[in-house]
Amino acid sequence: MTASQPRDQPAAAETGDSPAAAKTASGGGIVRGAIAFVAQLGPGLITGAADDDPTAIATYAQAGASFRYGLLWTCLLTYPMMATVQYIAAKVALVHGKGLAGVIGERYPRGLLYAAVLGLTFANVVNAGADLGAIAAAINLIVPIPRALLIVPVAVFLLAFLAFGSYHLIEDTFKWLTLALLAYVISAFLAHPDYGAMLKGTFVPHISLGAAFLTLLVATLGGNVSPYLFFWEADLEVSEEASQRPVRAHRLRLAANLKDLAWDTNVGMIFSNIIIFFIEVASAATLPKLGMTNVTSAAAAARALRPVLGSGATYLWAVGMIGSGLLAVPALTGSVADAVSSTFGWPHGIEDRPSRAVRFYLVLAVALGIGAAIDYVGINPMRALVLAGALNGLLTPPLLVLLLLIANRRDVMGDHTNGLGLNILGWATTAIMAAAAIVLLWTVL
Repeated sequence: MTASQPRDQPAAAETGDSPAAAKTASGGGIVRGAIAFVAQLGPGLITGAADDDPTAIATYAQAGASFRYGLLWTCLLTYPMMATVQYIAAKVALVHGKGLAGVIGERYPRGLLYAAVLGLTFANVVNAGADLGAIAAAINLIVPIPRALLIVPVAVFLLAFLAFGSYHLIEDTFKWLTLALLAYVISAFLAHPDYGAMLKGTFVPHISLGAAFLTLLVATLGGNVSPYLFFWEADLEVSEEASQRPVRAHRLRLAANLKDLAWDTNVGMIFSNIIIFFIEVASAATLPKLGMTNVTSAAAAARALRPVLGSGATYLWAVGMIGSGLLAVPALTGSVADAVSSTFGWPHGIEDRPSRAVRFYLVLAVALGIGAAIDYVGINPMRALVLAGALNGLLTPPLLVLLLLIANRRDVMGDHTNGLGLNILGWATTAIMAAAAIVLLWTVL
């Protein structure tokens, strides 16, 4: 970073052509431009897709089942919130060269860092366990292998892939795996939704003070603006820079021009909200007809589609669940391993080999192992998820405050401190999440 670097603009308001768009304009052709555009994307797209994990899918299906199209408007609300938070977190990591845990540990009391990492670890491991079970349940929807026999192999596969795959392979696999989530878009159109009601639900906010509505609203906000997401994207950006991939060399200049990062983050968060939107549409168009108003899992929602839309829709949802789960579990457990390793100053990052980052991969293995064990030891997974969600909801506002304070410190960011627009969006997001935490406590108590 140099002292002459220009101040960046808010991610949600970034302007200008992407590198891919420039290629298209120069005569590369639409197809070549599209391929170049996708190739340029990375951590932002991966993180956005990881947000739509199987446990979150169950929440969005519940929203469609209970209130039909009444919560679609939240996608318009959460996009700028997500884009802002993710952009700030990734920007801090890129400029400083460390993940968020490392930056917090350097600038604030260690007690704050320990509390944040402990809360993040508990919530993420529980969520990862639920997602491992959901991946197994989704595979069971396609092939008749008992769910209990699949959880451990899936966890072992993910650990081996993260430990022994190159960073380039991991990133490329995750990036193209996001396409699996398009299954939800297809299923929504197969459901023949009420397009008038869909448009109304999108642009005319429906508000209710009932406990069920408020609980789903808070769950939607908390699932989209969640600590593991901004820790994960920040860690991926640092890992990508450390990997020094030749074909992505232009991304290594983000400290001088963060426009590429803004494009990546915006596309990822738009993609995430599009998937959320169509999950709710598909659920709203089918589940209420079956009298299903209580969605216990994404697999249960997928099975419920079979009588209305046929087995094809169930398989589509299963594919989406598998894809999103394979993205989310590494995000959940990887962010834990990065946070713990950063706290104690251990070598870490999925770009490192196990021989160099032994303790990082040990933490990753323990997190995956405990997550897998949750499905076997008799712990009620839904109750554990509620507790983890509540913890995430309470943890998010103070972490956002720390993130915004760091992003405005010149001793950390130099000339890349937040501009006015980014600060307005950031503090507005923090206020909304704090209000959501208060509502969460009110509904629980």
